[in-house]
Amino acid sequence: MYYHQWKEVNAMATTNPGTYSTLDARDTFCPLPVIRAQRAIQDVPIGGILEILATDDGSVGDIPAWARNVGHEFLTYSLDQSVHRFLVKRLQ
Repeated sequence: MYYHQWKEVNAMATTNPGTYSTLDARDTFCPLPVIRAQRAIQDVPIGGILEILATDDGSVGDIPAWARNVGHEFLTYSLDQSVHRFLVKRLQ
């Protein structure tokens, strides 16, 4: 994701906090990050963003695949000091 898109998502979180939620799945291993993401996204309104933080390297492939398979939009991925950060937009 480009910088302006990150800025747009961060602005959404600031101006409308109900549309942005964070799941801390650090220090969990497959399949827990995906299972927890599936549960957490149910609390995000349609059109809202779920940020997922994970340390399991397997989540790099698992989270985007899960998002696509269940009908959500995978927005972006970044890595910062061994923490994988994903943004998923709830579409349904």
